[in-house]
Amino acid sequence: MITINDIDYAYSDPRVIASFVGICIVVLVLVMLGKMVRASGQAAKLTGPMMNQLGQLSYAVENLGNGQERLAGGLQSSAETQASSHNQILQTMEMRLAAVQQNMQERLHDSSVRAAHTMAEMQEKLNASVHGSSVRTTKSLTELQERLATIDKAQANIEKLSGDVLGLQDILSNKQTRGAFGEIQLNDIVTKALPSDAYTFQATLSNGKRADCLIHLPNPPGPIVVDSKFPLEAYEGLRNAETKPEREIAARAMRTSVRAHIKAISEKYIVEGETAEGALMFLPSESVYAELHANFPEIVREGFAARVWIVSPTTCMATLHTMRAVLKDARMREQAGAIRKELALLHGDVDRLGTRVESLDRHFGQAAKDISEIKVSADKAGRRAQRLDNFDFEEIAPDPEVVAPLIAE
Repeated sequence: MITINDIDYAYSDPRVIASFVGICIVVLVLVMLGKMVRASGQAAKLTGPMMNQLGQLSYAVENLGNGQERLAGGLQSSAETQASSHNQILQTMEMRLAAVQQNMQERLHDSSVRAAHTMAEMQEKLNASVHGSSVRTTKSLTELQERLATIDKAQANIEKLSGDVLGLQDILSNKQTRGAFGEIQLNDIVTKALPSDAYTFQATLSNGKRADCLIHLPNPPGPIVVDSKFPLEAYEGLRNAETKPEREIAARAMRTSVRAHIKAISEKYIVEGETAEGALMFLPSESVYAELHANFPEIVREGFAARVWIVSPTTCMATLHTMRAVLKDARMREQAGAIRKELALLHGDVDRLGTRVESLDRHFGQAAKDISEIKVSADKAGRRAQRLDNFDFEEIAPDPEVVAPLIAE
């Protein structure tokens, strides 16, 4: 049975191709001869030239057959050369593959021998360790268990921290939750820095705008608004930019976002006659604040020109402590009259205390004098009693305080 592969092989053989070409040429010649013979009866006068043409055609066919034989010989020689080269390449590849296989087998054998030797040494060491230091092995296992427990605990903490980070990312990815995040951070800073009656959260101004925080400073400067803004998308685009065009696009987005926030705060929260002549824009991220001051100083200057001062958590705390000192000074000035009144009352109390101390001192002086006189009388009475006890009736000098009243009588 002839298969497709046999047909393909036959068509790929140069000799078959040459034979097929020769057969086609012979058939073509016979067809032409037939036509010429049929035409010979009608044109007998052309027999001579046609015979000459047939002679020339037979000569050409003969030359073509010779060329065909030479072509077949060349094709056969090329096929034999190609087959020989192919056989040599196959033999070379087989020899190299055999050499590589033998080399790999030798290396695998050496590796298996070394591995067996190493395993034997490790087994011997392990046996020696098990037999010679069972206590150390037990201790090591205990320490290993403790370390595994510590690792499990750390893994749990890492998983919890990862969850917290994912939660924070979810919060920051949403504009509303990100705004709430900034407001909560602002509330925490303000409540720690100022007394409870010095601020109001979510205060509504006369123009109907609601501020995140209104700090009640005295005039001047007056109540000042603190509003929280967080241009996170623009900042992340700037941080993730790799090429120069991407950085330029991200920088333009950053400028546009911050300028929009500055303009909104300046138009909404600076009300003449009601608030101070400026407002604070709170950025709840130190990195965003540092990026603005490091690479966008013109934006900071535009904020100064619009009377909007940009603060971070750290600088906001310092600013609020300064405001606390201003509030304390203002309250002290408000209470100056009460302080003077209290000082006057205190001065009267001190005067009365001095008078009473002088009176007490006089009483103490009189009491000291009376005590001294009592001591003199007691001494004389003691001497008299001692003389009476000794039956000594000599004259005793009279007491001048006693004699004086007698003489007066």
